[in-house]
Amino acid sequence: MPKSKPLSLTITRTFNAPRALVWKAWTDDTMLRKWSCPNGFEIIFSEGELKVGGKFRSTMKSAQFEGTVVGVYKEIDEPKKLVFTHAWEQEDDGGHDDETLVTVELIDQGAKTEMIFTQTGFTSKGSRDGHEGGWSECFDKLSLQLSH
Repeated sequence: MPKSKPLSLTITRTFNAPRALVWKAWTDDTMLRKWSCPNGFEIIFSEGELKVGGKFRSTMKSAQFEGTVVGVYKEIDEPKKLVFTHAWEQEDDGGHDDETLVTVELIDQGAKTEMIFTQTGFTSKGSRDGHEGGWSECFDKLSLQLSH
């Protein structure tokens, strides 16, 4: 049986903030902790090295779930483009689930910024759809953070 083609997710948002501030929201740990988890979650740990080949690790927790995302920065073109791997760490075997690739493109629109977020490499619709819901909630939080 042939292997199915990996699935992708694209979310486009326009934020009422200059590109430099949106870039900072993606790369500054203090800002990331405020928006980069879905509703009902909080970031309880995060660390990373923002350089090509640098690794990051972030743990989010809710009343029912605790999970850690790990990844490696693949491309950093400040303030235009950020590319990194993304995988949920599996505690039982020390490995991780399917690794995906995230590309964040920021397009300057004067006082506003268009973000094109793409995540590729999903092996199931359930995983893709779950990430779409989670990222959408995160981007709603980011929009609120950037408007203050």
